[in-house]
Amino acid sequence: MPTESASCSTARQAKQKRKSHSLSIRRTNSSEQERTGLPRDMLEGQDSKLPSSVRSTLLDLFGQIEREFENLYIENLESSHSTSQLSQKLKTTYKASTSKIVSSFKTTTSRAACQLVKEYIGHRDGIWDVSVARTQPVVLGTASADHTALLWSIETGKCLVKYAGHVGSASGDQTAHIWRYAVQLPTPQPVADTSQISGEDEVECSDKDEPDLDGDVSSDCPTIRVPLTSLKSHQGVVIAADWLVGGKQAVTASWDRTANLYDVETSELVHSLTGHDQELTHCCTHPTQRLVVTSSRDTTFRLWDFRDPSIHSVNVFQGHTDTVTSAVFTVGDNVVSGSDDRTVKVWDLKNMRSPIATIRTDSAINRINVCVGQKIIALPHDNRQVRLFDMSGVRLARLPRSSRQGHRRMVCCSAWSEDHPVCNLFTCGFDRQAIGWNINIPALLQEK
Repeated sequence: MPTESASCSTARQAKQKRKSHSLSIRRTNSSEQERTGLPRDMLEGQDSKLPSSVRSTLLDLFGQIEREFENLYIENLESSHSTSQLSQKLKTTYKASTSKIVSSFKTTTSRAACQLVKEYIGHRDGIWDVSVARTQPVVLGTASADHTALLWSIETGKCLVKYAGHVGSASGDQTAHIWRYAVQLPTPQPVADTSQISGEDEVECSDKDEPDLDGDVSSDCPTIRVPLTSLKSHQGVVIAADWLVGGKQAVTASWDRTANLYDVETSELVHSLTGHDQELTHCCTHPTQRLVVTSSRDTTFRLWDFRDPSIHSVNVFQGHTDTVTSAVFTVGDNVVSGSDDRTVKVWDLKNMRSPIATIRTDSAINRINVCVGQKIIALPHDNRQVRLFDMSGVRLARLPRSSRQGHRRMVCCSAWSEDHPVCNLFTCGFDRQAIGWNINIPALLQEK
């Protein structure tokens, strides 16, 4: 963390001062109070993403730490304390000062309130993907390594339809299937009130806390086994698919290093999008324009433009150092990308040379999703956490996870449902469950 590294640097300076006898050790109390600590221009001149009030508080705290260490150093020389005594005092002061910095941020930083609402349990293997229907009726969809896709009632958690037409893991059979469903939503039951938990609250759980998920609750729902249309052109696993605006074309991404654009009515291949050097990991379409973004293990993601029928341009974004696990469109001309290099980057499509914001985390990032209305990015991690950030890179919350709630394995995907009154965020993972969350954003953050 930046606060720890800066504090350690200050400690090293104190030790160096102790070895030098050329410095004056006589200082009055008034001169000590007049010292400003670390020069502000060391940090104020940098391109910081922190709010000015938080940055000013951080500089003042570092100044206090420097003065505390220097007072200890002077006291040691004047009273001839042993080196071991000074070392112990430095350790105590460092620990107290670091706690002061951390607590100050907890009290000055606004965060989103996060509440677990519903768990969707029925798959017999890990869930790769989760999404919410864009048309009525609004239902939840999940795709699993158990070779099935399920549709759920968001309110009741009941499985509505099972699709079992694939012979591979969503879809390891190298095809993409289009199928039609008709569901009757059950009458919603009152949702049990879960006490509201801050996104920072967390209790670690062990594997023995994992519930038994072997029961197949989807066995009672209707099952579809034959697709309406099968899209067959890939030579490898189809890892992602999305609808192009208008609903007449669909795009798929595959481990064969290509993305394919199909005509849905005829099942014909319209364009094969080639250029990536390694397997694709994700594809996403723009909600209102004929734009497609694909991500790959080759550390890049590409923007494909189909707005002009005669010109199909492509732009390559380079900025990650490991697999780009997903890239999604957001408001305006922005794209957000996540990577196994533990970063998320926000890009302006008009300037591809460098990101306009970078989020650094402690774990690889899987399929991200952006709440367009509130401009919030949901980050699912390999380490079972889900974090929320705004578009400028400021952390808002971490979804609660304990022995009683939250994910117990890698979180694979996130999906926002901005218009739903109760569940507005969904996540899924290798613990074979999807979870619906209620995310409440303070009005102050929404105005940013």
